[in-house]
Amino acid sequence: MTMVSPLPRRGSTIAGRDAAGRRLRISSHPDAGRVVLSIWQNEICRATLRLAEEDVPELVRMLTGTLVDQHVVEDDRTA
Repeated sequence: MTMVSPLPRRGSTIAGRDAAGRRLRISSHPDAGRVVLSIWQNEICRATLRLAEEDVPELVRMLTGTLVDQHVVEDDRTA
């Protein structure tokens, strides 16, 4: 378990909606060519995924595709 460390200059967090105190932390580490996604519960880091910079566009495509697929399913239900 990792205790809270300062967020790098290039990064942000987003609150989860499933549990109080849960956040996704996204930080950029250009010197290492990495983007780090970590899941925090209050002040404790629960999981970390280190992506190469070139993997970020694929992650964005996957997230966007998930939204598009969700809207298609919802549209089919209302038709």
